Amino acid sequence: MGDVSSDKKRKKKQERKDYVSWFEIPAIDFQQAVNFYQHIFGIEMQQNITDTNAMAFFPTTNGIGGAIIASPGSIPSDTGPLIYLNGGDDLNDVLDKVEEVGGRIIMHKTLISEDAGYFGIFIDSQGNKLALYSRT
Repeated sequence: MGDVSSDKKRKKKQERKDYVSWFEIPAIDFQQAVNFYQHIFGIEMQQNITDTNAMAFFPTTNGIGGAIIASPGSIPSDTGPLIYLNGGDDLNDVLDKVEEVGGRIIMHKTLISEDAGYFGIFIDSQGNKLALYSRT
């Protein structure tokens, strides 16, 4: 009949710490998109450009990573899933730079609740709708 206890171990539900493991933000004008995100976050993005696609990686030492991508089939959109990017200590530090580099603010810093923090929504230089989140 077999070992019933080993079946129970296999059926144990796996718990996940994070439900997002990677994100990609599509771009038509790759360099403009890279410049946009480097400016609003004050970062330098490592780039990998091939004959078929280009990627620029958001720097991270731990946690969830992501990239800007320009490739066939990567089409910017303001509909569909909404990605919340980390706004740091105060998301206004990032949101205030959006319009300087061709983006548009859709929703200014808005309180979710005292316990949950704040969010804001913007359209990037490529036409993607994204959000920012911060605790304060």
